[in-house]
Amino acid sequence: MILTKAFWCGCAAAGFGILFNTPTRALFSIWLGGFAAGLIKFLALDPVLGAGIVLSSFLGGIMAGIVAISLAQWREVPHILIALPSVIPLVPGVPAYRAMMGLMKLARQSGTEYTNVISDTVYNGVMVLFVILAITFGLSIPLIALRIPFIKSLLPKKPPVA
Repeated sequence: MILTKAFWCGCAAAGFGILFNTPTRALFSIWLGGFAAGLIKFLALDPVLGAGIVLSSFLGGIMAGIVAISLAQWREVPHILIALPSVIPLVPGVPAYRAMMGLMKLARQSGTEYTNVISDTVYNGVMVLFVILAITFGLSIPLIALRIPFIKSLLPKKPPVA
């Protein structure tokens, strides 16, 4: 079941890659990044490990960043071209939908029902915010940490002191 979900995360990532008009040579790398990110996320969400949605999305973002860096040089594309479409399937769509629907319900609710709607809306909105922040930090950590030797090689060498 986890492999099936990871497969469809890879397909969704490749679909977003097509939507973003990425080069054809990068589509398989985007699929691999989405597959790896989905695999790690759903493995961490498994009841055996018991990680929450925020932690599992963070770990999926880290995996997507590692895959993006390793495959970007092979496919000769910028790493962000692989990384961004790979993490889009990790965004929690159902809580985001519930938060938006809750905001629309607030206009026509009153009384005790209003407090229930506002608490559910705030809960879903804050959860989506934390998941998106976790994906962002998870994606940026390997992109920063693993690119340091590459960046240092681009800097000009200091001339010897005479």
